[in-house]
Amino acid sequence: MTLTETVDLFSFDMRRHRVVEWQAPGPIARAASGMSGLEIMSAIRDGILPPPPMARLIGFEMRIAEPGRIVMELDPDESLENTIGLLHGATAAALLDTAMGCAITTMQPAGQTSVTLDLKLTYLRPLSVRSGAISAEGKVIKFGRQTSYAEGFVRDRAGNLAVHATGTFTMLGVEKTN
Repeated sequence: MTLTETVDLFSFDMRRHRVVEWQAPGPIARAASGMSGLEIMSAIRDGILPPPPMARLIGFEMRIAEPGRIVMELDPDESLENTIGLLHGATAAALLDTAMGCAITTMQPAGQTSVTLDLKLTYLRPLSVRSGAISAEGKVIKFGRQTSYAEGFVRDRAGNLAVHATGTFTMLGVEKTN
């Protein structure tokens, strides 16, 4: 007898549901247009501005917003697991890309933004729902007029390093000089 003969994997009892709500990002961007990057990150942390849709989708929250440093936290649930019962690697990648990009943002004046050019991750230990709350920290390594660099770490509830990342970010809205 096979597993599919004993359990209907598509049965109603095996289904899970989750509703995700978010605010449209366009009006938020317009409301934040006169704010520095640190002011925007602090406003999201403090609940003055809504978090971006991706944060609501995955379920992470900003806990610390300081110049050049951001800490995000996630209490994972099974919706983020893969078929072997571990958190999908994209979860850590999204957390780290966000934390590092937001750390860069904290250094930017009003009207300037950046995008990720390069993201390199090294997975050191698996994470799962049993890992409990995980934190992702992004730190600016070098802030430049056109290109900036950041480093990130994901740690489990016990403080064990699970993922390390480095990233390169390019500034938008900055004219290049020769």
